[in-house]
Amino acid sequence: MDDQKKILIVDDVEANRFVLRNIISEMGHLPVLAENGVQSLKIMEKIKPNLILLDVAMPEMDGYELCRILKDDPVTRKIPIIFISAFDKPDDIIKGFSIGGEDYITKPFIHEVVQARVMVHLKMADMNQELQNVNRKLASSIQEQLKQMEQEKKNVLYALSRVARENSSYDVNHMNRLQYNSKILAQAMQLSPIFESRISDSFIETIELAAPLCDIGNVAIPSGILQKNGSLTEKEQEVMETHTTVGAKILKDVQEQGDYNDFVQMSIDIANFHHENWDGTGYPQNLSGDEIPLSAQIVALVSAYCALTEERIYRKAFTRANAIEILEGEAGTKFNSAVFDICRRVSKQFK
Repeated sequence: MDDQKKILIVDDVEANRFVLRNIISEMGHLPVLAENGVQSLKIMEKIKPNLILLDVAMPEMDGYELCRILKDDPVTRKIPIIFISAFDKPDDIIKGFSIGGEDYITKPFIHEVVQARVMVHLKMADMNQELQNVNRKLASSIQEQLKQMEQEKKNVLYALSRVARENSSYDVNHMNRLQYNSKILAQAMQLSPIFESRISDSFIETIELAAPLCDIGNVAIPSGILQKNGSLTEKEQEVMETHTTVGAKILKDVQEQGDYNDFVQMSIDIANFHHENWDGTGYPQNLSGDEIPLSAQIVALVSAYCALTEERIYRKAFTRANAIEILEGEAGTKFNSAVFDICRRVSKQFK
């Protein structure tokens, strides 16, 4: 029968085992008999009972000791245990409950009492299992919804980045190149003794996702400034520089809505600090050296490489070799020399 349960009966007295066997069989369940605690443990290596009727007074290993063993094992911890004993003193009953027993039946057995107690605890075990299943499904559903919400937020941020890219007249593949090249550079840096302790696999995965958001703040910059052929005026330059803080503000607003993962935090660092220079002459905070987050250092260098090797309305694209030569002239001032050295070595892998 589909609802038949396995009931393990552990008692060193044969007559007791047979009485309990008959009671359990009448209920339509399957009795499994064990003469002592050691034998019951061997049986449980092959089957997992739904409930255990456990005698207290047994040689070698008494019921209390067996109960402790079962409750300490994660595999058997949740199997209900009903103690059976001729002892009916309150202290004996309390001891059974204190070590994890669910119930206590005294001898001699009353047929109806045993059946009632067994039925109650089997139903409770089924309800607990059903509740666990519901909780697992609920947790899984919540996790999926959170993932979906997180992805939707990313999609919105990427959409804003595409608007910013279009306002800046960047190449249509700019975001993809920025992602890919940032990943390649971070992977190479992970193999360097200078950076291996600072760059994990998670860092590489995150910077690939976060890199395209570096210029998300350009959505707030007038296209006339972004697309201007000539040099910017002092006032226009001041407006242009606000795209870092505006971008960071957009991302911080997302973070304050409850999304505290590494992706958002790294995106904030990149958007805010990718125009800081190694020598402290950048903006918005004039950070220098390793005050600048490493993710921002990487994206700043890769972004400059991508910009140089992409066509603009005011110039043709530079070759890879020419771009590396130009960037080399800014290593140690605008860019971290150690990061640039690795960039130069892996630049042939860049898109």
